[in-house]
Amino acid sequence: MTDILYKTESYQLVGILFEVHNNLGKGFSEIVYKDALEYEFKNSSIQFEREKEYSVNYKNIILKHKFYADFVIFDKIILEIKSCKSLNDEHIAQCLNYLKVSNNKLAILVNFNTDSLEHKRIIL
Repeated sequence: MTDILYKTESYQLVGILFEVHNNLGKGFSEIVYKDALEYEFKNSSIQFEREKEYSVNYKNIILKHKFYADFVIFDKIILEIKSCKSLNDEHIAQCLNYLKVSNNKLAILVNFNTDSLEHKRIIL
């Protein structure tokens, strides 16, 4: 049997994602869901950083382009928020980029614009 990476933290995080989706439903822009999540994280005393900036190091220089992860939870889980028709390969690639530049191992990609919350675990 395979161990789930960050099982306890993931379970707590997904519970909050469902709480926000159950209260707001679908149809809002991403920023509304991010604000609601920030509220829930603070109320649950969950350590998080919002819009965390990452740089890309290339041959001992820092490239101009920076990445901004929506949230970093517990200093080890990237949380990427979407409000779109459906998740696609570009969204997954975005999460993989965040994982590479952050040296984290787990990203959770979430789409709030569906009848039932859509989420994927992405492991690097």
